[in-house]
Parts: sequence; C-alpha cells; structure tokens
Amino acid sequence: MESYVTIKNFDEDVEMGNKTNEISESRSVIMNNGEKTTTCFSSKQQRQPQSQSQSQTHRLVSLDVFRGFTVGLMILVDEAGGLFRALNHSPWNGVTLADLVMPFFLFIVGVSLALAYKKLPSRVVASRKAILRALKLLALGLFLQGGYFHRLGDLTFGVDLKQLRWMGILQRIAIAYLFTALCEIWLNADNTVNSGSSLVRKYRYQWAVALFLSGIYICLLYGLYVPDWEYQIPTEPSSAPMTLSVKCGVRGDTGPACNAVGMIDRTILGIQHLYKRPTYARMPECSINSPDNGPLPPDAPVWCQAAFDPEGLLSSVMAIVTCLVGLHFGHIIVHFKDHRVRMLYWMIPTSCFVVFGLTLDLFGMHMNKVLYSFSYTCVTAGAAGFLFVGTYLMLKLIGIGT
Repeated sequence: MESYVTIKNFDEDVEMGNKTNEISESRSVIMNNGEKTTTCFSSKQQRQPQSQSQSQTHRLVSLDVFRGFTVGLMILVDEAGGLFRALNHSPWNGVTLADLVMPFFLFIVGVSLALAYKKLPSRVVASRKAILRALKLLALGLFLQGGYFHRLGDLTFGVDLKQLRWMGILQRIAIAYLFTALCEIWLNADNTVNSGSSLVRKYRYQWAVALFLSGIYICLLYGLYVPDWEYQIPTEPSSAPMTLSVKCGVRGDTGPACNAVGMIDRTILGIQHLYKRPTYARMPECSINSPDNGPLPPDAPVWCQAAFDPEGLLSSVMAIVTCLVGLHFGHIIVHFKDHRVRMLYWMIPTSCFVVFGLTLDLFGMHMNKVLYSFSYTCVTAGAAGFLFVGTYLMLKLIGIGT
C-alpha cells in the first residue's frame, strides 16, 4: 500500500481582557499503511524554520575573500608603502601594487551590485535608496577629509570651506556606485539569458554606456586645449603668497603640468580645493630622493608644488567604467550556474582587457593611475578579473561554497 499524507490546519483566536493572543495550532492527520496518528504543534513553530531560511543571506565566498585581500593590500600599502617601492604609488606613469587597490574596490562594487539587484520589486524605490546611499558616502568622505582639529589635544572640530577638498576616495566610490547602480536598475532588456550572445544583448545598453564614457574621456583628454595657468604657494606668515605661472598652451599632453584632467579640476573645483600632496612630487624632476619625497632640485619645474587631485572629475569617468566591468562579472554569476561556463565567460573579457591595455601602453597611451588612463583601466580591470577568477577556482577546488 502506498503512503500518503493529509494535513489540516486551522487557527483559533482567544481573547483575554483587553489583550488578544493569537494562538495557532496545526493538527496533522497522517495515514501511513492504515495507521492513523495525530500531532499538534504551534503554527508559529511551524513557520519559524521557513522564516529563518528566508532571512539567511547567501554570500559569494570568493567575492568576500577577494574583498578581504583588497582590504589587506590597502592596509599594507598604507603602513609599509614608504618602505618598498612596489607598495608605493607610482609617481606618474606605470603601475605598482598600490595602484591596484582603487580599481579592485570599484570592481567589487560592480559585482556586488549585480547580485544585490538580481530582483527588483520597484525601480523607483531602488533608485531612491541608491541615491541616498551615495549621498551618505559623499558626506562621509567630505567629513573625513574636510575637517580639522584646531590644535593638538583639542577636541573641537571644524571645516575650512576655503581649502576643503571636494573629491576623494569615498567620493569617487560614491559616484561610481551611483552611476552603476542606476544603469543596473534602468538599463537592461527583458530577454532571457542562455548564452554569451544573449547576455550581451540583455545588457547592451550598459556596454554602450561604458563605451560612451570611454570615448568622452579620450576625446577630452587628448582634445581639450590647456592654457597657461597660475597658482599660489604660502610663504612666511608675514609675507604675501608667491604666485607661480605654468606655461602650457597645448592639446593632448599627458604630463603632470598640462593635462586636461588637471585643467578641468582647476576650472570647476578650484585649485585650492585639490589634493595638496600629489604623487608627481616624487618624480625625479621634483625630488632629489625620487621615487621618495625629498627637497626640490635646484632646477625643479614650477609645477612641482602645485596641487593635483588623483580622484578628480574626468578621471572618475573611467572609474565608473571599472565598476561597470565588475557589474558584467556579476551578471555572469546571476545568469549562469555551471562553473565551467562562468570561468569561460570571465576569462574571455579578462584576457582581452589585459592584452588591449598592455598594447595601448606599448604604443604610447601609458598606464597612469592619477589620470586613470584608458590603458590603466583595461589592465587593472583585467587584473581584478584574473584575481577574482583565481580566488573562485581555488575555493571551488578545496570545496568551499560558491
């Protein structure tokens, strides 16, 4: 005889004084090979395992490990960057380990957004939450780098609006996060994904945005005319500040003095609101202890003491592209469950990014973290992809969850 189960549920409400207690009982009548048994239990207890399972957060372990590695690298760079050249930011062209931290974080943000927005009950609500979160991150960045303590040992805190640095690391992450989140919320088609080509078709508008931003960056970097400019440096307290003039009058220059990235920041943000200790101050032209900080050489160019923001406006455009690349990696996780398919669809763009970026660097479009050059974007996004894939594969081989 086959076994079968019949379950009957009902709720009973009991009122006591001014309070009402809802007592729910479930009685199960189980018929198994002609034997009848009855069990009673609370429906609250019945629903508890279900609610617990619903509240569990399914995490991508490889992404957590990659995030932890990036945080560890950031701490290592901050604490030991002055001891080892590879752990210090490149003064201008070139890439070191320290220059990988920012693009790795942006890549992680992109992957996380694809997982977070896998299901969207309301696009408007999701957009509102993304904007609010970005504003909080912007405010935190301004607070951390814009405040000052009036004197040593004083607990008072203030903000110098005349010298406040508008851009920064958290501000850049907030901008990239918000732009990428809005792209993920609004720019995706409704077609089903069952192959690599269908994946590209579904998110073709996001790829179009990434190409458009890259084109805008390249056109502005190499097409804008950079005129001569001036800046002031403080002297003795009783003396007026010294004014220095930098001669430019060029287009397409990617050196420290006359690039379009710095010109846009000086024009829109104001030079007094830029970063006061730029990395190019460690170049041989500006430091006798290069690649470390040091006194100016006797024949140092006038731009060596000028402010320059490594998280400026134009360079943040390419930071958005890095975040969009991470978003694509997250889409592969969402739509494909086979590990071999994931690895294949990850390795194809990763390899293309690295090869293309190195080729651009070889032909003169150098990798530059301060400018966030196109070649730098490609190589660092590819490096993030390789490390993420390696982490994913390692955890898969040793049997840790995916």
